[in-house]
Amino acid sequence: MSAVTTHVLDTALGVPAAGVPVRLELAGAGVLGAGVTDLDGRIRELGPDHLESGCYRLVFDVAQYGVATGQDYFLTTVDIGFTPVEGRAHYHIPLLLSPFACSVYRGS
Repeated sequence: MSAVTTHVLDTALGVPAAGVPVRLELAGAGVLGAGVTDLDGRIRELGPDHLESGCYRLVFDVAQYGVATGQDYFLTTVDIGFTPVEGRAHYHIPLLLSPFACSVYRGS
């Protein structure tokens, strides 16, 4: 099971954001995993089963999603930097998205 999962919701349209390319990066090591959100707006497997200590980043390609859905997005990417917490094995990072704003939180 992947240590990182995500869920993207399009708050402007009120639907899951299907087709959003996302990649997981580790500073100094490059891309660890990549995927595209499914019809439910989720990526259930994104990268390794365990995260070592370090500075990680999830990069959401929202410009591509905006074009696909006919929305004019101000943001081109949403980059979320995070560091693993010792003793925590799984990180679910949902993104709430609209053409002019976004919000992210650590899910369960």
